[in-house]
Amino acid sequence: MTNLYFLRHGETDWNVMGRIQGRTDIPLNSNGVRQAKESSEFLTNLNIDYIVTSPLKRAQDTAKIVQEKINVDLIVMEEFIELSFGDAEGMTLDERLKLYPDRVYPNQEEESSFKTRFSKGLDIVQNKYRNKNVLIVSHGALINAILYHYSHGEIGTGKIKLTNGGITSLEMTDEKVEVLEYNKINHLSQYNRIGEI
Repeated sequence: MTNLYFLRHGETDWNVMGRIQGRTDIPLNSNGVRQAKESSEFLTNLNIDYIVTSPLKRAQDTAKIVQEKINVDLIVMEEFIELSFGDAEGMTLDERLKLYPDRVYPNQEEESSFKTRFSKGLDIVQNKYRNKNVLIVSHGALINAILYHYSHGEIGTGKIKLTNGGITSLEMTDEKVEVLEYNKINHLSQYNRIGEI
C-alpha cells in the first residue's frame, strides 16, 4: 500500500484576487509561505519518504519549504502540473462568466488529456515509490479532479473548494485508490476544521 498526501500549494496574490491561475506561474505571497511552513510542521509526523511537486513556482516553492523541514528527496513531475485554463487565465470569476457564461474556455486543456495525465502520474508514483509515504505538492483543479475520479463523483470537482495549504490523503494499491480525508486544514493557524468523507 502506498500512502499519498496531496498538499495544495500556499496562497498567491492571484488566489486572493480570485484570478484563475492554471499554468500562469505566479509566486507565493507571504501568507502562502506561512501556510507552507505550517504544513511542514504537520507533515513531519507522517514519515514522508519522498516529495513530488508540480513544476510551477507556487508548488515548487511550497515543496522546498516542506523539504527544509523533513529533508527527503524532491522530485519534479510534469504530470502534476495544474490544468491549463487557456484564455481564461488571469480572469476573475465575474470576468470569466461575462465572457464565457457556459464556462467553456478557449484553449483549455481537454478533460480526457487531463485525466490521462494525472492517471499516468499516479501510476509512476505507485510503481517507483510502492509502499512508501509520498507527498505530492500540486494544485486545486488537479487534486479535485483526482478526488472526483476516485470518489465516483461524490466529492472533488464542482463539489468542494480546496484551501491553500490543505492536505488530502489517499491509500493506493494495485487494485484501488481510496480517499481517506480531504482538505485537512486544522494545522493552519487561520482555520480550525477538517473535511472528511
